[in-house]
Amino acid sequence: MTDSTRQTYNAIYGDGHFEKICLGELINKGGAAGKIYLNATNPGSVAKIFHNKNKSSTNRKKLEAMLLNRPVFPPAVKNGIEYVQIAWPDAVLEDEKGFCVGYLMPLINMSEAVSLDHLMQKAIRKKLKLSEKYAYRIFAAYNVASMVAALHKCGHYIVDLKPSNVSVYKDTMMVAMVDCDGFSIKGDMGRYPAEFVSEEYIYPEGMDLSCEEMGEEQDKFALAVMIFKLLNNGIHPFSGVPRKADAEMLTIQNRIEQYHYAYGLWPDLYQAPHPYSIHEYFDKKTLELFERAFVKGQERPSAKEWQEHLWHMMHSMKTCKKNPDHVYFTSKGCGLCVAEEKFRETLNNVRKQRETPQMIRGMEVASLSVENLKKNKEEKKQEDIKLKHIFWGSAALYMLLFTFLFKILEPAKKIIKDAGLGIQAICITLVMLGINKLFAGYRDKLPMLNNRAITQMLQVYALICIIIALVFINDMPQGLLSLAR
Repeated sequence: MTDSTRQTYNAIYGDGHFEKICLGELINKGGAAGKIYLNATNPGSVAKIFHNKNKSSTNRKKLEAMLLNRPVFPPAVKNGIEYVQIAWPDAVLEDEKGFCVGYLMPLINMSEAVSLDHLMQKAIRKKLKLSEKYAYRIFAAYNVASMVAALHKCGHYIVDLKPSNVSVYKDTMMVAMVDCDGFSIKGDMGRYPAEFVSEEYIYPEGMDLSCEEMGEEQDKFALAVMIFKLLNNGIHPFSGVPRKADAEMLTIQNRIEQYHYAYGLWPDLYQAPHPYSIHEYFDKKTLELFERAFVKGQERPSAKEWQEHLWHMMHSMKTCKKNPDHVYFTSKGCGLCVAEEKFRETLNNVRKQRETPQMIRGMEVASLSVENLKKNKEEKKQEDIKLKHIFWGSAALYMLLFTFLFKILEPAKKIIKDAGLGIQAICITLVMLGINKLFAGYRDKLPMLNNRAITQMLQVYALICIIIALVFINDMPQGLLSLAR
């Protein structure tokens, strides 16, 4: 143990009595305000020692106001175990010179708790082995609302209220809040302002205010955002899908500032709801409270209103028949089941797209490597040579066929001659149409047939050979000699 952890301080309690305490092990290097040490004198408490001792007088006044105006929370007991829900100061710590150096607060076993953020995402719940019961999230929301309502009753405001600043015990969903010295505290001599506030939780009207100027409206807005996220699978009430592909991509805080709430009674012009949102399955009262919290010109619900409504929700929810971890509130049924089915369909579609080769000009994208391109080029070259050989071989047989057509037709000479010149002319026309159709049908398979000069030459050659064959069959030379005589 280092010398600093053996430091002794005077602990002055709210009722005026004091005692000496000795710092134990450093358990948290802390954030901007100070470090956390075990209290070697009392294992049930810890000491927060401020980094900046120059603010001794201001810190003392704020801590004394907290000791004198302590919020009342009902005891959180389950299975005989009492859970500390808030690290509210128990005593001011002084050094030997009388400077305020920090304060004592109850020990919260953070190893048994998780950030409220972790409760909102299914993947994180699964990783941390947290329960999938939706009712637990409602209970956590109720506990947060109860905590905020108790603070507001004393005139205190959290201001930097967000899920990452609130923890819940994994087994009970009881709330655990720390860093209370950063809250906005009401004292007899005035208010001691908060020091921080976080984007995505700042109420629209507070965008031009400093965190020192913020109060209950900030808490009411941030609380409503947290409840919405807990009830709607982590979806932020001001997130959504822009309706226009070329729309400006606004940040969440920009959307808050412009009141782009996509889950209200009226559609938002900028964005549509998140595709997996289950807000349509909330009951009417829940939707009305969110409407009041996020729509311009409405009176936001107080923490007390949310506390009472969430209590009613916990005692009116119905267990889903398909999945006992799910609950529902209206005759519309279980929104969680609908969202999960929609998510499964999306995954299946993505999987199918991945399994389907992507094509560019008839070629798979995966095959477009340098080696594959060279291979494909060589194969195409060999294929072209093969097709040329097939074409010219076929052209040679075609020309031989028509060259000896008069010999081929000789056995049917009498039949053709008796048919007369008219029928013969019709047959010539049909044969030429057939040849033209044959060339058109094989144009894709034999690229040489796309050469118009070659196809015309072959067709003319066939016509000449047919005419010669018919002249021979009809004994036209002898007839022509008779006419000459």
